[in-house]
Amino acid sequence: MLGRTANGLFWMFRYLERAENTARLLDAGLRMALTRDLVTAEEEWRSVIATAGQREGYEAKHASYTGMQAWNYVLREKENPASILSMFGQVRQNARLVRNAISGELWEAINENWLEMKDQLSRPVPENRVLDTVATIRRAGTLAHGAMAGSMLRDEGYHFAGAGTFIERADSIARILDIKYYLLLPSLSYVGSSLDTGQWDQVLRSVSGDRAYRWLNAGQIDAKGICEFLILDDGFPRSLAFCHSALRANLAALARLHGSEGESNALMRAADTRMADLNIDTVFDQGLHEFLIDFTRSNAAIGRAIAQDYRFLA
Repeated sequence: MLGRTANGLFWMFRYLERAENTARLLDAGLRMALTRDLVTAEEEWRSVIATAGQREGYEAKHASYTGMQAWNYVLREKENPASILSMFGQVRQNARLVRNAISGELWEAINENWLEMKDQLSRPVPENRVLDTVATIRRAGTLAHGAMAGSMLRDEGYHFAGAGTFIERADSIARILDIKYYLLLPSLSYVGSSLDTGQWDQVLRSVSGDRAYRWLNAGQIDAKGICEFLILDDGFPRSLAFCHSALRANLAALARLHGSEGESNALMRAADTRMADLNIDTVFDQGLHEFLIDFTRSNAAIGRAIAQDYRFLA
């Protein structure tokens, strides 16, 4: 497979995952803001924008954090290269570049949802339409992943797509946890308060883990328990442990198909060693922030090594 085709598949699914994760974050933010007074609702939107990594660009354009401004900036702002509309445009562009390497069903899922999304976001989204728009974006991700799973050969293309998905998903989860820990909580005096509990609930909702977590933990919202769930529970498909395992499997499959291992496999083994026998107490002893920074650096290094190993720019 040509490096540019591998690159297209890898980044097609990274952008798809990024767009879907941002939509989940918006959904959680809106539901939380609707239960707050005006001042607290603005703080919720500030948290959403910060978690999405778009605070600098947003504040250059807007002086306040009203819901209408916030969700339209994230969804459709032309000057925002990280808007969901821009990201899904990148998904479609990469899909066009690799048409010969993906199934017809996958192309149709991407193209049809792009056209629907483009129409919905052609004008500012009012409050009574924002949840429908977010649902369209999330459905687009679900349909694309379903089409990939149900119609693509388990060849190189499939595993490059999988690697892109789980590199991006792991990065997103780690950043959401780190932003919560350092930026969303205004003061240590809020720890254990209703505000703190609400923010951890938002974290769970933003990764679609609220129902699974409550089922496993009898509905109790506990910061340490949530961190353990999102970092170490390999049964939850958005935990760091699950993403780590899935990425390892995709890289091992690529090495078998190519007949040799590369730097990405070596870095994956080193990451395995660091994750081995890890428990939530050792994470907190190290420091949650420090652990997450180490994880994101390792994750990014594996991503760069994949590009080098398979000559994405060749």
